[in-house]
Amino acid sequence: MKRNLPALKLLPTIEYTGVNELDPIKYYRLPVFGKLYRSRVEHCLAECKGGQSILEIGFGTGLTFLNLQEQYEKIYGLDLTADVDAISELFSRHQVETDLKNGSVLDMPYEDNAFDTVLLISILEHLQPEEQEIAFKEMRRVLKPGGQVVYGVPIERPLMVFLFRVLGHDIRQEHFSTELNVSQAAKQLLDKVRIINIKGIPAFTGAVYQVGHFVKAG
Repeated sequence: MKRNLPALKLLPTIEYTGVNELDPIKYYRLPVFGKLYRSRVEHCLAECKGGQSILEIGFGTGLTFLNLQEQYEKIYGLDLTADVDAISELFSRHQVETDLKNGSVLDMPYEDNAFDTVLLISILEHLQPEEQEIAFKEMRRVLKPGGQVVYGVPIERPLMVFLFRVLGHDIRQEHFSTELNVSQAAKQLLDKVRIINIKGIPAFTGAVYQVGHFVKAG
C-alpha cells in the first residue's frame, strides 16, 4: 500500500544560507535527482509523530523547518558547522522560531528526557561504526520516555556510489558507516517501530535509502 507523504515545503533555493558548498540543497529542485532527495526527507517527516519539541541533528540549511513547525511547538537544532545565527534569522523572517546550536551528536548539550523526537537525515553514515553506539546512547538520553528517533541513511549499493559520483562526491571519503551499522546500534538501545527501504528512480534499480523509526521505552 502506497503511503501518503507530506510534501516537502521549500524556500527559494537562493534564500538558503549558513552552510558550505557541500550541502545538497542545490539538488532538491533537479528533475530526477531532486525527486529522490525530496522523497527521502518526506519519508522521514512522515514518521515524525509531532509534540512539544523536536531536535534535528545535522539540520544544515533548515530544510525541514517549514514542515516541522506544523507538527511541533518548538524546533531545536544541533549541527557541527552550520551558521546558527544566519539560519535562525532566515527562518525567523518566515515566522519559524528555532533554538539552534553548534555541537556533536556524540556529546549533546541538552538535559535528559528533553525531546519528543530526535530527527537525523543523512547524518549517521558520516560516523565511524564504533561511534554509532555512543550516538544512540546520547539520543536515548535526551529523549522523553516514549519518544522517538527517526533517521534516514543511504543504502550501501553500487548504484548509490554511482549516483553520488555523478553529483561530484566520492562516497568513500564521506560515508563511513552503512545502514546495517546504524540499524544494529539502534536495535541495541531502542525499540524498533519500523524500517523502510526507499527505492531508487526508476524503481527497478532497487532500494537506495533507508528510514528507521525507533522509540525509547516508556
